[in-house]
Amino acid sequence: MADVATESDRVDELREQLVDKLHELEALRTEAVERAIRAVPRHLFLPEESVEDAYAAQRALVTKRDEHGIALSSVSAARIQAFMLEQAEIRPGMRVLEVGSGGLNAAYLAELAGESGEVTTVDIDPDVTARAERLLGDTGYSRVRVVLADAEEGVAAHAPFDRILITVGTWDIPPAWVEQLSDGGRLVVPLRMRGLTRSVVFQREEGRLVSRGCEVCGFVPMQGAGAHQEQLLLVNGTAEIGLRFDDGLPAEPGLLDNAVRTPRAETWTGVIVGRWESYEMLQLYLATVLPDFCIMAVDPDLDTGLVSPRHKGFAMAAVDKANFAYVTTRRTPDDKSAEFGVHAFGPDGPAFAETVADHVRAWDREQRGGPGPEISVYPAATPDDQLPELSIGRVINKVHCRVVLSWPTAAPAAEN
Repeated sequence: MADVATESDRVDELREQLVDKLHELEALRTEAVERAIRAVPRHLFLPEESVEDAYAAQRALVTKRDEHGIALSSVSAARIQAFMLEQAEIRPGMRVLEVGSGGLNAAYLAELAGESGEVTTVDIDPDVTARAERLLGDTGYSRVRVVLADAEEGVAAHAPFDRILITVGTWDIPPAWVEQLSDGGRLVVPLRMRGLTRSVVFQREEGRLVSRGCEVCGFVPMQGAGAHQEQLLLVNGTAEIGLRFDDGLPAEPGLLDNAVRTPRAETWTGVIVGRWESYEMLQLYLATVLPDFCIMAVDPDLDTGLVSPRHKGFAMAAVDKANFAYVTTRRTPDDKSAEFGVHAFGPDGPAFAETVADHVRAWDREQRGGPGPEISVYPAATPDDQLPELSIGRVINKVHCRVVLSWPTAAPAAEN
C-alpha cells in the first residue's frame, strides 16, 4: 500500500508541475482546458513510458513505428495538445470529431464536451484504434466513440460536428471535413503549407474557412488517401545537400546541377532577433513571397562544409533558375542575439542573396510584431476572380482546396 501511495503522490506532483509548465509556455489559457489536463490520468494512456516522460510538457512519445523505424503514431507533446484544445474552444454539449486516434487527446475532448456532448475519434490503423478503445475503456471514457476508417471522408454517420480536431500532419483539407462541420464550427488542423506545418484554427464562414490564429507544431504525417510526399532535389549529385519542395519541383531543376561549383555569396541583413525570440512568422512570410521556397537539409554524415546553415536539419531556402539560397544566422558580439544572413550559389548568387535578404528586411520593417497572415481555404474549383485580392500574399493550390495567405499591408510597430 505504501508503494501505491508513493506512486500516487508522485503522479500528483508531476501533474502539478506539468500544469505550471504549460502556463509558463502560454499553452494553457483557460480554466476549462486546465481542468481537463488535471482530470485525465495522462500516464495511464502511456503505460510503456515512465510517469516522468508521460508528464513532460514538450516531449512527443511514439507509440508505433514501421519496419524502418519511422513513427506512424504518437502521443503529442502536452504543450501542443493544450494549445490545440485552447484553439478549439470546446464547450459542454458539443459534438466533436478527432482525426488521428491515440486515446489521450480524446479523453481531454470528452472532459471538455462533458456528459451531454459527443466525441468521435477516427483512425486508419486498426492497431491504433484498438489501443485507443482499450485505454479509453480502462480509464472511464468508454463514452468516446472509436471508429476505424480513412478520415479522408470524415465520419458522416455522426455529423455534423461543432468542432473537428486533426491530430496528424495534413497537406490538404478534403471536402468532407468542411461539409461535416456545422455553420460557425471550428476546424483545428496541423496544415502543411510549402513545407511549414502550423496548427491553424479555422472558422467556417459562407462555404469557406477563415483562420483565427496559428501555432507552430509537428505531427506524424497523414496516411491513406490524404498522404502527400514532399519531393527531394539533390543539388550537388550526392545526398549531402537536399532541397525539399512541398508543391512540386522547380520548372527546370537541372539548372542547379552546377550551382555549388560557384563561389558562395554571403550577405547580412542587419535584422537582429533575441536568442529565444520566435521567428516562425518570418518562415511563413518567406514561404509566401519567394516563388520556389523550399526547406534545405544537410546530411551530417556527408557534410563537407559547402553550406553552413545554423541548423543543418532545417533551413529556409529558395531557388531562382540556376541559383539557390538559404537563410542562416550568426551570433552578435554580446552573444545575446543573432543576425539573419543569406548565403547563395549560382551564376547570379550575389544578386539572389540580396533579393532574399531584402525580403527578410521587408518582414522586419512591415510585418514583425504584427498579426501574421490571414489564412483562408476555398474549394479547389474556386476561380481566381472569386478569391480575395492580394497585395502581399500567395495562393497554394492543393488537390481539394485553394489555400490563400494574405498579409496586412499596414506596417505594425516593430517589436525589436
